[in-house]
Amino acid sequence: MSETNAADRTDRESELRRLAERARAHEAVADAFVAKSFTDLLVVVDLGADTERVPPELLSLFESHGCEGANDVYDRDAEDGSSAGALHGATRHQFVDSETRGEHQSYVVD
Repeated sequence: MSETNAADRTDRESELRRLAERARAHEAVADAFVAKSFTDLLVVVDLGADTERVPPELLSLFESHGCEGANDVYDRDAEDGSSAGALHGATRHQFVDSETRGEHQSYVVD
């Protein structure tokens, strides 16, 4: 990986962290953070107990920043494009960063 690519990924991860911070400010959101899957960066959003679906203004915000519902991206059969199920009284949703999709690597150590 070149230094330029590493810097671009670091900048993108910082941008996604700011996006998660903006999402946390929404009244429907209990928590939001950036996570890594095997090859992708995700913005994970936990909605409060009274909210199951991501509000439209948050969906628009994620889309405008290049983040798409994980179910749509990974072609998973689900009720909506981002729902990952219930977790401790919250509803979890995952959004994949389409700008760096597939660029991250996870290693398996024998």
